[in-house]
Amino acid sequence: MNRSMELDPRNVTSEPTNSAGKEKREVASKLSSPSLHSMDSGFFERGIKTMLSIRKSKRSLNKEKEKEGTGTWKGKRLSLRFSKSYEKETTICNGVQEVSEKIQAEPIQGKPLSVMEINELIQKRQLLEAFASVKYLEDETITERDAEKYKDNPQEFVRKSKDVDLLYNSITNVIQAIVVGTLEHPTVEDTMLTSLVTLIAYEEAAHPNTGNAGGPGSDLLGMPRKWKEVWREAINESARKRVLRVPMALKEEDSSWLNLHLGFLQKHLSEDLLKVKLSVKKCYPEEYQVCDMYVEAFHKAIASHLQDLSQRPLEFNEIYTLLNWVANTYCSELFLGNPDLKPEVKTENLSLLLTPAVWDKLKNDYITSAKGKIKSYFGNILRLEVTEKWEKEVYPEVKENLYQSSLSLDIQTIIGEHMKISRAISRSLETKMLELCLAELREFIPRFEEEFVAWSTARDSPIFAPYFVAYINNFHDLLSGLEAMFQVNTEELQKILAALTRNFTSIFLNELRKKAQPLLKKILTKDWILSIERPDSLASAVSQFSEHLQHMREPLGQELLRDVHKYVVREYIMLVIKPRWKMNRETRQRVSNRMNQEARIIHNTLIDQGSDADWLVPAIHHIANIIGEKKKDKIKEYIKDLCQDYPDISSRQRSQIPSRK
Repeated sequence: MNRSMELDPRNVTSEPTNSAGKEKREVASKLSSPSLHSMDSGFFERGIKTMLSIRKSKRSLNKEKEKEGTGTWKGKRLSLRFSKSYEKETTICNGVQEVSEKIQAEPIQGKPLSVMEINELIQKRQLLEAFASVKYLEDETITERDAEKYKDNPQEFVRKSKDVDLLYNSITNVIQAIVVGTLEHPTVEDTMLTSLVTLIAYEEAAHPNTGNAGGPGSDLLGMPRKWKEVWREAINESARKRVLRVPMALKEEDSSWLNLHLGFLQKHLSEDLLKVKLSVKKCYPEEYQVCDMYVEAFHKAIASHLQDLSQRPLEFNEIYTLLNWVANTYCSELFLGNPDLKPEVKTENLSLLLTPAVWDKLKNDYITSAKGKIKSYFGNILRLEVTEKWEKEVYPEVKENLYQSSLSLDIQTIIGEHMKISRAISRSLETKMLELCLAELREFIPRFEEEFVAWSTARDSPIFAPYFVAYINNFHDLLSGLEAMFQVNTEELQKILAALTRNFTSIFLNELRKKAQPLLKKILTKDWILSIERPDSLASAVSQFSEHLQHMREPLGQELLRDVHKYVVREYIMLVIKPRWKMNRETRQRVSNRMNQEARIIHNTLIDQGSDADWLVPAIHHIANIIGEKKKDKIKEYIKDLCQDYPDISSRQRSQIPSRK
């Protein structure tokens, strides 16, 4: 017999000598027909028993061996014998009840077909008939090997063995194609899947895993084909392909590409799992645990896919999208936990979707990426303060008599939102995010201070003092807000803000001096004595700064207003008692009157603005009285009153006052 090692046509004939051969072919044909599984269980049982009814006798085997030399096989029969009964349970689709059959030590009948004919059956997916014929060819080859027929022609034995292997591999490929394609079509081929279960059961019965009993070069003959494992791997391959086929836009085309992709993933795979539950599961016996197999396969495929995604250069929002999907969407009712998939789809025993190493890497990348994001947010806050408030000279709002800026609220909102979304992933990530935000805030405050100082130095703006007050108030609110909302230790921030407050206060007082000094220097000048200069000019200049302090949070506002009051009185007195020239009586009286007038305006203005430094009120009046008094006794009395009220005035300074006379 000429046989090719490839799956090409064979000139092998079968000449049955009696009706039994015809009956055997009909039974084999019926077994492979899809219509079998829509028939009742009685017919199916009778068909199996008919197929198993014909035994191969030793005598007929010897007769066939004698006729092999002529190139003709007559009435060859396939005989599979089992050392023990094989328990098979399968579920028939389309409403047919589950059938339990015990296949005893009975032969399975196959037909002696050519390799090409068998291959045609395989391509038509008539797998039961094809399997029976391949097994027939396999048993024939084993029998001939045992009879040492190939002793003088080992190449023929190798060729026939490879034919058997190639045919089994073809069936294997079709099994894989059927399983992989199960979810590809709108409807499930119930009959095909049920036939597949029957085929796997036959193969397991035909090839019990007893080890290889063949001789050299026959390793593949009689060995289990493990089609159930092929079935499992095909489910895994199906899941892998289904996951990779989910639409995914390019990042350059859509900034929300990952969010959209994960949405498509959960939608398409939810539909697949629902199909498994409603249509695929009923085609398999219970012991196949088909729903669990598909869930596990999709789980592995998704895990692999997400790991690949995690290796891409992801931005902050993309990393969060991936973390959040794994932590809060995957097992939720939006996906595997959907009530429509229960109870078949169970998530309790699934392994981690991402390995601890990948998960930790994603979280670290998230914090690293968030650092630049938080810095950018704080930078935007500063930019808006400059462009929308300072440059446009928009005054701050007044709430509850306090100047306010959105600065504190904006900062707390940024921190709060990032902590909230991080908490949704894990508590540890929330803690890391808070630490990051506080670190960035500690860098932001000095940067903000530097920018404000540069702006205030570069221009004389009427909104400097209001915003000086507003920012002091806001940073105070920020500290208390962080402590209340996030229960954090603000000791470091307190030190930074205390330094900022000192610097801002120093700048405020310097700006006040710039406004007050030109007016203070006019005291005792000719224009001042002759009242050409307005008596309220000094108080008005000081008020441009002091009036805003009533909108500063206590006690700092009161303390600073007190310092302003004290500064003005001290500078006023120092300029009055500074030796210059002696005045006549008329001039002294003018000076005294002018000093009393300005003192009243200054004190009334500052007291009305909230200053509690009323102890400063008599100071200028005492000196004005001394300058305007002509009687020495009265002068001594005024000096005595001055010393009692202000004992810190030195004797040298006291002696300078009468010198004006």
